[in-house]
Amino acid sequence: MGAAKMSGSVFTVGLIGAWYFSNIGVLLLNKYLLSNYGFKFPIFLTMCHMTACALFSYIAIAWMKIVPMQAIRSRTQFVKISALSVIFCTSVVSGNISLRFLPVSFNQAIGATTPFFTAVFAYVMTFRREAWLVYATLIPVVTGVVIASGGEPSFHLYGFIMCIMATAARALKSVVQGILLSSEGEKLNSMNLLLYMAPIAVVVLLPATLILEPNVLGITVALARKDVLILFLLIVNSAMAYFVNLTNFLVTKHTSALTLQVLGNAKGAVAVVVSILLFRNPVSVVGMVGYTLTVFGVVLYSEAKRRCK
Repeated sequence: MGAAKMSGSVFTVGLIGAWYFSNIGVLLLNKYLLSNYGFKFPIFLTMCHMTACALFSYIAIAWMKIVPMQAIRSRTQFVKISALSVIFCTSVVSGNISLRFLPVSFNQAIGATTPFFTAVFAYVMTFRREAWLVYATLIPVVTGVVIASGGEPSFHLYGFIMCIMATAARALKSVVQGILLSSEGEKLNSMNLLLYMAPIAVVVLLPATLILEPNVLGITVALARKDVLILFLLIVNSAMAYFVNLTNFLVTKHTSALTLQVLGNAKGAVAVVVSILLFRNPVSVVGMVGYTLTVFGVVLYSEAKRRCK
């Protein structure tokens, strides 16, 4: 029994390690490609991610049977999944655009305000009120970002707006997902949801890429001829984008949603430290104080939510 428990613990620790590696890895690789490498095509990059997610989801579910395949039951359910996919696309594309202009540390500070937007959308769309304590914890979350914005040496307005948009879209997706797929007949686990959302996302992103980034394929081929590393980076980056979703699902399955939330709070801080060491972007004391306040607010928010259930 002891050995089985030990191997279970090792598996869980390995899983959490894989979750950290894929989450932080995809973020830093996105930053490197879009900003440092100069591959200025965030829509095409997102389309590569979604293509990999569609392909790997099919392999994981249809061939490897990681989870049973769930069928789409009706046209209405398909329309709901399509709506979610568009919101998901908006979130990922906006986030990737913001990484072109903002350092990872500031990007993560803004991303930490997701609970604020979730609370706003939940109230506006479902009239669901939280306890006053939950709302009170959102004050340091927002105040921290305001302070971090004022003290950010690399502040870029367009990047900031895109990052806010990405964060709001992420929150909107979670609220809309709760509303649209709430009935028992329509509930999909996150792996099956990704299986259906990713191909729809590719269909949405393809015309957007052709219109807004018309010469991307030619440029990518030309870059690959000069430096084959770009192809390797794009493939690894796209595969990692899928593993973020896979490890999210597995960590929640083998631990709990609360564990994932706690890990997520810590992940932002780890990503910030690693990105500052790697990219050497300037940071200010004011910016760090603001970011710390935001993370502290998010931890309080998680705790208040748990207590008020």
